[in-house]
Amino acid sequence: MNKKKKNKGHLSFRLNMLFIIVFLLFSGLVLRLGVLQIVYGEDFTREIKRTVDITVNTPVPRGKIYDRNDQLIVDNEPEKAITFTNDKTLKREEMLEVAEQLAKIITKETDRIQKRDLQDYWLLKNPEEAKKLITKEDEKALEDDEHKNTKLYKLQLERIPKGAIESFTAQELEVLAIFREMISGYAHTPQMIKNRDVTEIEYAVVSENLRTMPGVESTTDWDRKYMFENTLRTILGRVSSADQGIPVELLDEYLAKGYSRNDRVGVSYLEAQYEDVLQGRKEKVKSMTDRSGSIIDTDIVTGGQRGNDLRLSIDIDLQLAVDDIISEEILRVKALSGHELFDRVFVTMMDPNTGEILAMSGKQYLVDEETGEPVLADFAAGNFTTSYNVGSSIKAATVLTGFETGALTPGRYHYDAPVTIKNTPTKSSYVNMGNIDDLTALKRSSNVYMFKTVIDIGGGNYRPNQPLPLREGTFDIVRQHFAQFGLGVRTGIDLPGEQIGFAGQETIPGKLLDLSIGQYDTYTPLQLAQYISTIANGGYRVAPRMVKSMHQPVPGSEELGPVVNEMETVVLNRLEMSTEHINRVKEGLRQVMQAPGGTAAGYFANREYKPAGKTGTAQGFYDGPKLEELKAQGRTLVETWNLTLVGYAPHDNPEVAFSIVVPWLYQTSGNNPSSNNKIGQKILDTYFELKEARAKGLPIETVLENEEVEE
Repeated sequence: MNKKKKNKGHLSFRLNMLFIIVFLLFSGLVLRLGVLQIVYGEDFTREIKRTVDITVNTPVPRGKIYDRNDQLIVDNEPEKAITFTNDKTLKREEMLEVAEQLAKIITKETDRIQKRDLQDYWLLKNPEEAKKLITKEDEKALEDDEHKNTKLYKLQLERIPKGAIESFTAQELEVLAIFREMISGYAHTPQMIKNRDVTEIEYAVVSENLRTMPGVESTTDWDRKYMFENTLRTILGRVSSADQGIPVELLDEYLAKGYSRNDRVGVSYLEAQYEDVLQGRKEKVKSMTDRSGSIIDTDIVTGGQRGNDLRLSIDIDLQLAVDDIISEEILRVKALSGHELFDRVFVTMMDPNTGEILAMSGKQYLVDEETGEPVLADFAAGNFTTSYNVGSSIKAATVLTGFETGALTPGRYHYDAPVTIKNTPTKSSYVNMGNIDDLTALKRSSNVYMFKTVIDIGGGNYRPNQPLPLREGTFDIVRQHFAQFGLGVRTGIDLPGEQIGFAGQETIPGKLLDLSIGQYDTYTPLQLAQYISTIANGGYRVAPRMVKSMHQPVPGSEELGPVVNEMETVVLNRLEMSTEHINRVKEGLRQVMQAPGGTAAGYFANREYKPAGKTGTAQGFYDGPKLEELKAQGRTLVETWNLTLVGYAPHDNPEVAFSIVVPWLYQTSGNNPSSNNKIGQKILDTYFELKEARAKGLPIETVLENEEVEE
């Protein structure tokens, strides 16, 4: 009995102790949870928020580009693509395994692999050998260095065995090329592995094996498609590739605007100038992740939309015709003898009232190094990136400068005979014209009339064979007046990279005479077009422009959408010259092309569109791409002749203005092929024939067959 009571007492004691222990443990747990919630709760909340809100911007196709008549010029062409997205859960070794598997399915170019890529790859592929490259002494020496790991890795790179990185097989290099793309971007941002020439088989096999290749996706990318091949390519510009992303020199600027490093951007001309318009609105996707970085859920924050479309002022039918016209002329002239240095032609056509560029054409004659065959490359950008001595085509500016400064009055006569200044070569017109007025001087292109005009501007007193003192600042006066027309200054075109030409530095009297006839300073073909447009429209210098309007994209449609922005005409300045004086010069320009004795009348006098204009011939020294070759042959200061032509039509109500520049056309005065006038006749004929065909609803194709030029 006593024994039973004793056992019962021990059991009660043990149960009580157990309850006490459980109570204490539970109390400790409650206390711990309280501490975690109260003391560290906010820290954990911030940590959770930091890890779940990851927003990724997905690029979209760029806006399209159309001509003034809504013909599509630049489109986006879909391309099969393979991408990889690092969600931060894969280790480098695991990513390498994915790259190895992917390399068995697709081919990948290896030309972008750098030496550092090869070194990193060797260390990753050979971890045991890599460890042996670091000694205990190295570890000890850097024990307290905060940059220890970086410095040890640098030592490993330096100690990689000689020849090790050159021993990789072609298959291993392909793996490296893929792996390189996989690790080059940000987490949760798709990296382009391959988007060019992805075959149907590659695309299909990758799609079938996505589950075994974490992060890999088969998707669709895009590339620019040029509907008219090389036409206007130098002006349309380029877009960076998915491999290039944002060019280094533009990186800070674009990152500040919210771009990602691997975004494709316009890098030249129209694509660059209107990047903010053509670049679409990216799709924003928010990914929710756990602490390890694994994506739990995704949500589209903002839907993507391709960029806005551009409607150019260019008439693509006219552009194609002008391209053909100057291409034919280049080949015709190159087939003749004595034209070894001639290799380019430029034409700009614009609306003189609005500044809209209707056609901007440039072609350069090259020889293919592989085939030896001639190639006519697009060089339309040369209209505003290259400059030349343009000759007599700027004489209208000289006459108007004479009027404005009071050095010349309408109807004044000058005697055209050679001008002889002491210590200066004799200067003259191509023929002694006798006593002529300002209209005849323009019509027949008198050099001497222009010489005597600028001498009077400079307050000079010309006496044959004597020195010619001039008022200080005369060069500046002439150039400032020329600038009112756009000569020697930026035209204001909506394209980057415009050049202004070169102003001669000597200020001796003979150079002033050269300046007055376009044989000293150089000008771009676009400046010439703006200059003649300023006269054509009655004295307003209008900024030329390539873009007419911007439009919202219409999903699933090739047509232009609603207008976002209509570009306005920009008047840069008004000539400080009277309407009477401007009209006087316009009459002289009309006579050049329509009156007997006019230097271009043989090509334009019988044209119904009644043009006005000015021819130009400039003698100068060759400074083109063959200059070094000529020097090697001992041929320095090779003299050549440039031909130019500016004009507008009709003369009484101008709707189109143009400039033509044919540099380095010939080297002796006896082999002038008259390319400026031949081209000018053809481009104006084509413009008005296109206009008539459209008005009558006739097929455009019938107009684009060029007629023979009348001699």
